[in-house]
Amino acid sequence: MSALDRLADLVGLEPFYHDIWGNRRETGEATKRALVAAMGLPAATGDEAEASLRAFEGRSWRRPLPPVLVVGEGQGIELGLSLPAGLDDATLSWSLALEDGATRGGTLAVREAPLFDGIFIDGRGFERRELGRWLPADLPLGYHRLSVSVQPQGFGDAGTGEIGSGLVEGATTIIVTPDRCLTVEEVVPAGRTWGIGLQLYALKSARDWGLGDFGDLGAFAETAAGLGAGLVGLNPLHALFPADPNHIGPYSPSSRTFLNILYIAVDAVPELAATPDAQARIASGPFQEALARARAAELVDYPAVSGLKLPVLEALYGTFRALDPAHPRKAAFEAFRRAMGEGLERHALFEALHEHFYRRDPSLWMWRHWPAAFQTPDSPEVQAFAAERAERVGFFAYLQWEADRQLGEAAERGRRAGLGIGFYRDLAVAAHPGGAAAWGDFAILVQGANVGAPPDQFNLKGQNWGLSPLSPLGLREAAYAPFVSLLRANMRHAGALRIDHVMALQHLFWIPEDGSDGAYVAYPFHDLLRIVALESRRNRCLVIGEDLGTVPEGFRPALERAGILSYRVLYFERSAEGGFKAPGDYPVEAMATVSTHDLATFKGFWTGRDLEWRRDLDLYPDAASRDKDIWDRGVDRWRLLQALAREGLRPASYPNDEGDQPFRPELAAAVHAYMARTPSRIVMAQIEDALGETEQPNLPGTVDQHPNWRRRLTRPVEELAGNAEVERIVAPLRDALAGSDGGAA
Repeated sequence: MSALDRLADLVGLEPFYHDIWGNRRETGEATKRALVAAMGLPAATGDEAEASLRAFEGRSWRRPLPPVLVVGEGQGIELGLSLPAGLDDATLSWSLALEDGATRGGTLAVREAPLFDGIFIDGRGFERRELGRWLPADLPLGYHRLSVSVQPQGFGDAGTGEIGSGLVEGATTIIVTPDRCLTVEEVVPAGRTWGIGLQLYALKSARDWGLGDFGDLGAFAETAAGLGAGLVGLNPLHALFPADPNHIGPYSPSSRTFLNILYIAVDAVPELAATPDAQARIASGPFQEALARARAAELVDYPAVSGLKLPVLEALYGTFRALDPAHPRKAAFEAFRRAMGEGLERHALFEALHEHFYRRDPSLWMWRHWPAAFQTPDSPEVQAFAAERAERVGFFAYLQWEADRQLGEAAERGRRAGLGIGFYRDLAVAAHPGGAAAWGDFAILVQGANVGAPPDQFNLKGQNWGLSPLSPLGLREAAYAPFVSLLRANMRHAGALRIDHVMALQHLFWIPEDGSDGAYVAYPFHDLLRIVALESRRNRCLVIGEDLGTVPEGFRPALERAGILSYRVLYFERSAEGGFKAPGDYPVEAMATVSTHDLATFKGFWTGRDLEWRRDLDLYPDAASRDKDIWDRGVDRWRLLQALAREGLRPASYPNDEGDQPFRPELAAAVHAYMARTPSRIVMAQIEDALGETEQPNLPGTVDQHPNWRRRLTRPVEELAGNAEVERIVAPLRDALAGSDGGAA
């Protein structure tokens, strides 16, 4: 095996994969060189690959302890300690700082730690000894810090953390985790519930400013609870790019840790009452005219919304800054900044920098195009900018705080109304390479490769999603702290978390920026799965894994063992013959739904509206592919009517199984009654289906050709309670899950 092959194997590049047709696709040399380099290990030539391999292998021997160890509760600790050979008589001291502040420790002679491995590097011997047996096996759940020091006889010089001469010191984080996430049975007395999913921006109300906001969300949560729902599902609320409101994709965020500030309900910001200038601006004729246009628009006009909101929010921040330092709002803001720590400060700083450079020159949208001194957050130039623009940085931090406060208030409104589980938030698979997350820590977010998917029957050339993957090496070096922060941020104010493309916990398809073919890169699956379980229980948050597409063998059973619900969509749940699965064949440990944001609404599915879009936008490679889709859709309509008939659910207005019958609202109700008969723990209805909408929120394969992430609902939130269309859809869910109202146990 060549040095390149060994290096690729060590960093997790999978040597091959099988595509959707069963063909084996090998990972080529060019791909290996590009992806290894993207992880910070030069491999353009054989000599570079050899040098990177030696450095990578040597690193694990030259430091006493690995950066992190994840273990199950009560399972004991297997931990190797790396030392120079010949230290049998040295004294080994260890100290374990528990998360709760307690400490444990002990000493032993090195020879008492069993030797199990060894190596020579550059003519020097190293040994690996088993330390875990000396550590306590009853560690509590949580994040603990182990420190060790080895004092050779006759040496007194302190080392630097890597093995040299003198005192050898090292440290690692030990994460003790439960076996399973919080489960539905632990939250809902009957073990089942139902909910309504929506795109927050799509909500309308009498008081909105052109897109749904957190105030509308609170009202919707109360309505959903009144209908008997146990949860409300949301699109990703991730931070986008305030300086450029044209960048609107919720699955292509600047940061997955912070919030989209356009969701702030300006009329709910407390400072508005004390800001006469802002009140006068809002009351002015031109502003009211612009507000009326934005509110009445069929599609969200993000630049218009931003133009309305940001100037007013700036004025409110001015009022906030003038508050007495002892004011409760000031104290709450400072507490939030302390709690969010460096992550918030870097995010706010990035937004100020992005605004500064982008407004000066639109070609500087990507931070990698900024002057070199501003491409790293710790440079003197960036720190000088932060000091000079402290007020602007503070403004963006203030917006995050207010967004978080309003989201929390919306969640509380739902809980008070009886929404037992609350919101489920959606965690996108990755972040944009030009965003705050990539700039703030490029050791964690890879530059030089994008996330995507291999070729399949829908995308013959594969997909490049233009997102930066997390580095599996960087995650381990950081003791998974960025992953933990990501989970905690998205579990805030939520009773459940949906992890988009959950297969990313095991592997992701990386595509080199140099144009080489893509390949799968492995992640520390079991470590990440255990950390998800720990954070799920700590945050009282259920977890749903979006496991659509190519799912690795054994992956779903592993999720089920970890208590993560599968995600099952009616359109894809088929028998071996191609028909729709019977409700009883759905898995119990799952969330079941008719459609998703990337698929046709049920009415759109029945009428073939999504196929019309593909035809009109010339998304088919040829006429034969188009005609096949049209034929297959007719067959699917026929199959669905057959499935409903087998369950005694086919509406009387559909006298037979012929697939050319027109859409009628009672058909959508029957389909949701069909889903309610599944044993799945959670059944979701999409608000678009409840309102009989034809158009879907997003059409994959398009950017500007289709109004993705812009469609607004046809009914305002004030009209949803008591709406006959909504009642028709949710009634079978509520009736079938009677007694499973989502109330907390």
